[in-house]
Amino acid sequence: MYDVTIVGSGPAGMAAAIYAKRAMLDTLVVDKTSVSGGQILNTYEVDNYPGLPEVTGMDLGQKFKDHAVKLGAEFTRNTITSIEDKGEYKILHGKKGDIETKTVILAMGASNRRLGVPGEDELVGMGVSYCATCDGAFYKDKVVVVVGGGDVALEDAIYLARGCSKVYLVHRRDEFRGAKVLADEVRNTANIELVLDSVVDRIVGTNGVESVEVSNVKTGEKRTLDVQGAFIAVGTLPQTDKIEGLPDMDERGYIIAGEDGVTSIPGIFVAGDCRTKQLRQVVTAASDGANCVVSAERYL
Repeated sequence: MYDVTIVGSGPAGMAAAIYAKRAMLDTLVVDKTSVSGGQILNTYEVDNYPGLPEVTGMDLGQKFKDHAVKLGAEFTRNTITSIEDKGEYKILHGKKGDIETKTVILAMGASNRRLGVPGEDELVGMGVSYCATCDGAFYKDKVVVVVGGGDVALEDAIYLARGCSKVYLVHRRDEFRGAKVLADEVRNTANIELVLDSVVDRIVGTNGVESVEVSNVKTGEKRTLDVQGAFIAVGTLPQTDKIEGLPDMDERGYIIAGEDGVTSIPGIFVAGDCRTKQLRQVVTAASDGANCVVSAERYL
């Protein structure tokens, strides 16, 4: 019987593990994979985490895990399918066995949102990618397109422009949602061409991406971009759809909780990108993890 079991090992889960061990709680971290870090593993460079400018996502994820391991947090690989509330304790049902725990911190994070256009599903892994830092090296000196207007899309375009001959950046509005410093860098990068007020209608290709068809949302004008790769960065979806018995969620699937992480089920707390919140960043995820442990201590 653990004092606290943390589901997920991204920044929120790792911060929770660190704070839980410092509070002398018997702590278990459960994740589907053996590599910790969550979405930051897909980020080439994290430039806004205090004290660690220009750290790579992979390095930051490893630093988080090393810290938790050093303090004595226990890790196991399992896929949680449902949570059973037994009042004073909970049972996490997983594909590799069940776990009994007094409290649960949900930190499953979020996954990449898809465009939902023809050709996307068929060409995933054949030119369609959701991780520029994972797959960008395959497109050296080639032409690619990035779809999106937030921080991730801007970062992806900048990263890809370093090795690709040309990068198209397609965004449905004429202004970016991402940080101004990133938007300015994109606009000042010679081999990035902006395709604004536009959406992707179709991704074309047989054995790989050959082109992307886009249309202007204001004029209706259609255009075909000849590219060899398409990188999709249009947001995320909370990873709450495959676990039964979760606390109350909003209409988009985010678990409802305030800054303290307290959910509708006593003894279950939520941290990070799967929580209802204004800003989803590494620093806010880490803050959530710490807050959840304080709430769990009070509950215990």
